[in-house]
Amino acid sequence: MIFTIQRRLASAVMGCGKKRVWFDETRLEEIKESITKADVRRLVADGAVREKPENSNSKARIRKSKDQKRKGRQKGHGRRKGKKTAREGKKELWVKRIRVQRKLLKTLKENGLIELKVYRNLSRKAKGGFFRSKRHIKLYAEDNELIKK
Repeated sequence: MIFTIQRRLASAVMGCGKKRVWFDETRLEEIKESITKADVRRLVADGAVREKPENSNSKARIRKSKDQKRKGRQKGHGRRKGKKTAREGKKELWVKRIRVQRKLLKTLKENGLIELKVYRNLSRKAKGGFFRSKRHIKLYAEDNELIKK
């Protein structure tokens, strides 16, 4: 049996595609006799003609990989595109670094390990981008004997 007309009418009535129209196998004779939209509407109300659910892609794999990325996995060199500064801006890196350096200098001053003149000198150097890191400040201070013992 060919149900092209019935399928087209049913898809128009239900507002879905022809592929998503489902016919009840036990009532095929009744469905074949329906040739108007009114007949098809009655069959839809009875449940002889139904709309199949939409097929959709599962998001389970995406969720899993997202969780892994949150943990820090799957972020190696092979996965990266663009420069280092594209992933984290120059300014953000600078702000992170300078905050750490200023905090260190402040604690050294408060604990009385460096004098005010030395503190000012080191803070100016930090502001100018002289130090690479917190460790660099410590090494510099030790080499130039700026820390009191």
